[in-house]
Amino acid sequence: MKKVFLFFAAILVFSIVSHAQKAAIKFEVSEFDFGKIPQGKPVTKAFKFTNTGKEPLILGVVTASCGCTTPIWTKEPIMPGATGTVSATFNAGVMGQFNKPVTVPSNAENGTMYLTLKGEVVETPVPAAVAGTKKGK
Repeated sequence: MKKVFLFFAAILVFSIVSHAQKAAIKFEVSEFDFGKIPQGKPVTKAFKFTNTGKEPLILGVVTASCGCTTPIWTKEPIMPGATGTVSATFNAGVMGQFNKPVTVPSNAENGTMYLTLKGEVVETPVPAAVAGTKKGK
């Protein structure tokens, strides 16, 4: 019985020690609302994060939910206490509300994180000089 208890105690200690030594990712914000943006004008948000763990943080391939959003991220390992960024550019091609998730996989103990870009694409205003001219003249 004593051996069984020691075995489980050893597993518990190993689990606690290995858990405490992993990388951890903490974003300053995980969602950004652009508000109203003109159609055809790409917008970008840089999401800053910190490795709050004890081991180097390594991001996997960051992906967006569609081709209208392009992510760029810190590719080198982020040491404990250091920061990095995940930038996401939305191309604003189609009018209307949008809510675009960006998936950020990593070796962090808190696992895959999700960032969100949202807002509304509105019609681009026509400049006054163009609006007053007639076609063909």
